Amino acid sequence: MNADTLQRRVGASIRRRRESLGMSQEAFAAHIGMHRTYYSAIERGEKNISLSTIQRLCEALGAKAWEIFKEAEQ
Repeated sequence: MNADTLQRRVGASIRRRRESLGMSQEAFAAHIGMHRTYYSAIERGEKNISLSTIQRLCEALGAKAWEIFKEAEQ
């Protein structure tokens, strides 16, 4: 799996988790203190996010980083 594919799959995993919380992109981005357009780009797999951003997202989603990556592999 190349880096672009991984970014898209991780973004999709994050999106599914957010949607399961019943939150819009705008509401979730505001909740974590991130601009909506930046957050949207993460979900689309357009941003290569840092480990600290992954941790921030996982904490807000109630997930572990390994869970996000495991979902991305499927």
